[in-house]
Amino acid sequence: MVPSSKAFAILAMLGEQRKTIGAADVARELGMNAITAHRFLRTLAAEGALVEERRGRYRLGYMLVDLGVRAQAQDDLGRHLQPLLDALTRQTEEASMATIYQEGMAVCIARAMPNRSLSVDIRVGDRLEAYCTAHGKLWLAYLPERERTDYLKRTELRAWTLNTVASRAALEAEIATIADQGHAYNLGEREEGITAIAVPVVTRDGKMVAGISMFGPTSRIDRNRLDAALEYLKSAASSAQDLLYGA
Repeated sequence: MVPSSKAFAILAMLGEQRKTIGAADVARELGMNAITAHRFLRTLAAEGALVEERRGRYRLGYMLVDLGVRAQAQDDLGRHLQPLLDALTRQTEEASMATIYQEGMAVCIARAMPNRSLSVDIRVGDRLEAYCTAHGKLWLAYLPERERTDYLKRTELRAWTLNTVASRAALEAEIATIADQGHAYNLGEREEGITAIAVPVVTRDGKMVAGISMFGPTSRIDRNRLDAALEYLKSAASSAQDLLYGA
């Protein structure tokens, strides 16, 4: 595996002004010997980050183009959902966020924060464990069965708090309930004192493409307040579906 700092330094050498690099360029500019520079280049090429355009000369590979397209798509989705989150937070006077699913984690792509002294801070790019968060459990409920089974087999269910569902059987039962009811709760399962409720944004054929939630401190948001916010969340999810796929 190429050490990440040097790998990124090598990739950063390429751009509009320089389309290709070789071992001599890397050795001279990054202060390493030619053999090490050559090994780095070959490893990056094997991973798809570089392509050997001609003997000893490398350009950026299509793997990076694919990553860039995916990052742009996620950024676009967050921008589309942001106005809906802003409206949701105005309605509920609590924080809201949207997520996508990546490798067993719910990833925040947009959020709106209330003008309150006591609120739960989360930032775009933050990653949340699937099995102990409202967004994550919702994603697990909407995953294809094989993918969900693989996740449950490889994931250690750590008890973050006394409320964490750390039994696979109990978690599978809750996931089945979430799939049936179409929303998920987090009742202090990852962090004590934080509650949330999340609903899916789905395509016309029922595939989940994003999650939307309201969340905040348990001292202000009990189960009744979560349930009271459900219609606002469903309305936001419906608006998101119309926005993304047409009414």
